[in-house]
Amino acid sequence: MSNQFSRCRPRSFVRRCAQLPSRSLAQPSTTVDELETKAVLKAAIGANAALAQLDQAVVSIPNPTVLINTIPLLEAQASSEIENIVTTTDALFRHLEDDAGADPATRETLRYRTALRVGFETTLDRGLTAATAAAVCSTIKDREMKVRAMPGRRIGNTATGNIAYSPPEGQDLIIEKLSEWERFIHADDGMDALVRMAVAHYQFEAIHPFSDGNGRTGRILNMLMLVEAGLLRLPLLYLSRYIIDTKQDYYRLLRSVTAEGSWEEWILYILTGIERTSRATLRKIDDIRSLQDEFNKRAREASKGGSDSELQSILFEQPYCRIKTVVERCKVSRPTATAWLQDLVTAGLLQDAKIGRDRLFINREFLKLLVRTEPAD
Repeated sequence: MSNQFSRCRPRSFVRRCAQLPSRSLAQPSTTVDELETKAVLKAAIGANAALAQLDQAVVSIPNPTVLINTIPLLEAQASSEIENIVTTTDALFRHLEDDAGADPATRETLRYRTALRVGFETTLDRGLTAATAAAVCSTIKDREMKVRAMPGRRIGNTATGNIAYSPPEGQDLIIEKLSEWERFIHADDGMDALVRMAVAHYQFEAIHPFSDGNGRTGRILNMLMLVEAGLLRLPLLYLSRYIIDTKQDYYRLLRSVTAEGSWEEWILYILTGIERTSRATLRKIDDIRSLQDEFNKRAREASKGGSDSELQSILFEQPYCRIKTVVERCKVSRPTATAWLQDLVTAGLLQDAKIGRDRLFINREFLKLLVRTEPAD
């Protein structure tokens, strides 16, 4: 991702109070006190603590590029899978630098990762707005996405034909609702930032402003809200895997807010996801550090190049390495780069693979760690 990730900084805004969107979004008139119940505030303490630990771990890791290059890609894969756009981790990493030979699902998933970067940089420069959402969605879909003119997808019972919810119709009304959403996320009303994110995610999905890509856009906006609030310096909360693992609950609880105003259960669901995901990512960071230390020790014993700090960084920035990358980054000749990598293959540290015209060197231990499913707390 762009090196602008490394200059992330908290932003301070003077907010004005805003109310939740109106009853036309099937939401009750709800106050901050009604949203922040005792159970919600208790859960928010744990979620905020876990998120703060994750943020600190990310910025303190010696080579944060390892996370910048990998976590958003895993998030992209999971978020796309929720929309039935399925690709493999292997395909994503293989085509990370060049998607020319990738299948359509892989290319669309890679665009999600690009959209996250676009949203992140836009949020840093101009703050999080409805325009940010449009830029994110346009990047995901690879075409300009404007507020839809057609009716949105209705939610109902296919057996009875009863419609439980219909998103707002008409561009003027949708733009009005997006303005309300924007005022809400910037409100200076004392609401916990994680609670605000949970409520705002429902709001955005209820507005359903674009003809396609709303789910993925909304999940990127979740991270951007936390960045803007100063809770994350890098957008590395891998929340989509939690949603996939609890997909039925996700959609059931969204519907419950619409039908019954069941905010507490929805907010608790999101707070639980934030805490679990933060702790799982912390474990992954610790394990990456341990693996990198062990790998580098074995690499130094196997090859002269194993002591090169730049080569050590390259092999843990992503699981796939190309000879030309070593040549360019380590400032060595192609024969030297090839010999270094081949020594690590002989030692069993890397796997040599011919994929198309490319010769790739795969850090399988690292790849296995990245895609490992973390146990729930």
